[in-house]
Amino acid sequence: MNPGTARSHQRRMRMKQWKHPRILALFQDSCLDLQPRAAGRKPQLPVLAIARMDFLRSHEKLLLSRSVGSLEDLAAMGLWELEGIILRSLNKEVWNPAACLEKARRDEEFLDRNGIAFVSAQDPEYPPQLRETYRPPFGLYVRGRLPDSAMPCIAVVGTRAATGRGLRAAFGLAEDLSAKAIPVVSGLALGIDSAAHRGALRGKARTLAVLPGGMDSVYPASNRSLAARILDEGGCLVTENPPETQIRRYRFPERNRIIAGLVRSCVVVEAPEGSGALITAEHALSEGRDVFVHSACLGGSRNSGCAALLEQGAIAVASAGDIVAEWASCGGRKPAFSAAGQKEEMKLHG
Repeated sequence: MNPGTARSHQRRMRMKQWKHPRILALFQDSCLDLQPRAAGRKPQLPVLAIARMDFLRSHEKLLLSRSVGSLEDLAAMGLWELEGIILRSLNKEVWNPAACLEKARRDEEFLDRNGIAFVSAQDPEYPPQLRETYRPPFGLYVRGRLPDSAMPCIAVVGTRAATGRGLRAAFGLAEDLSAKAIPVVSGLALGIDSAAHRGALRGKARTLAVLPGGMDSVYPASNRSLAARILDEGGCLVTENPPETQIRRYRFPERNRIIAGLVRSCVVVEAPEGSGALITAEHALSEGRDVFVHSACLGGSRNSGCAALLEQGAIAVASAGDIVAEWASCGGRKPAFSAAGQKEEMKLHG
C-alpha cells in the first residue's frame, strides 16, 4: 500500500470510529489512557520534542505522542508517516525532528534547573476541567503547585488600563474568594489581573497565573516580583509555551482560552469595548462556564464591555458570597457554606 493510499485508509477508519478526528473533545475520553506517574519522574524527551512542534495543532501533537514509542522512533519518522498520523499534508520544510529533539534536550535542562514540570494531556496531573475543553493544550509547563482539581477555580479578569474603582473591586473580590478557599486564576497582566492576584495573596487559597510566553520571560517584566510572590505563597505559574517563546499578539487570546478552561466561573471586573478580557469571557461562554460582571464598576466610563455582557445575560455580582449563592442555586440548594463544611460543599457543586 503506497503512502497516499495508507493515509486515505487511516482517514476513513478514524472518521468512522471518531466521527471527526480533528476535534479532540470528541474522542479524548477513549484515546486517553491515564496512568499514575511515579513521583519525580521526568517527562520523556519525545514528549518535550513534540511540544516544540508549533506547526502541529494540539490534538495532532497528542496523536503523534501516542504513535511514538521511543526517541529513536521519532528521530527516524518520515514526513509521510507523520501526515498519515495527523491526516493532513505539511510543508516538507517544517519537518525536522532532529532540531526539535535538540531543543527538547535544552528544555529538559532548563526545566530541571528551574524546578519546572511539564504535564502533558495524558498525565493524571493535567487539570481535568481543561482537558474537557474544545481545544486543550497538548501540555502545560508548570512552576509551583496546581490547585486541587476537586476545588472549582474562578477567573478574575479585566482591562490593563483600569480605574481606581476597578482595581479596588478586583482586589476585594479576589481577597474575598481566597478567604473562602476558592483559587483565583488570572493572566498576570497589568491592571485588573495584577490586582486580582494581589488580593488572592491576602487570603488562604493559592492563586494561579497563566503566562502568554515561555516560563523564562514573565510578561510584563514589571510583574516579576508579583510572580515570585505567587510562587513563594504556594501558587503557580502556567504556560503552554516552551522556553524562549517570544511574546506575540496572538498569544494573548491563546492564553485567555486556557484561563477560561481552568475555571468554573469567570468574573469580568472592568472592561471597555475591545478588551482582551472579553475574549476570556467569550471562551468561558463557549465552554459552558458561568460569566459574571462586577457590579461595582457598572456605569463607569471604561466598562462598556461589561455593560454589553450584562445585556447578553451575564450576572452582576458584588462579592464571593454572590458567586457561591449562584453556584448553590444551580444545584437547587440554598447557599449554606459554613466554615467547617465549605470544602465539602464546594466539591459537591464543583
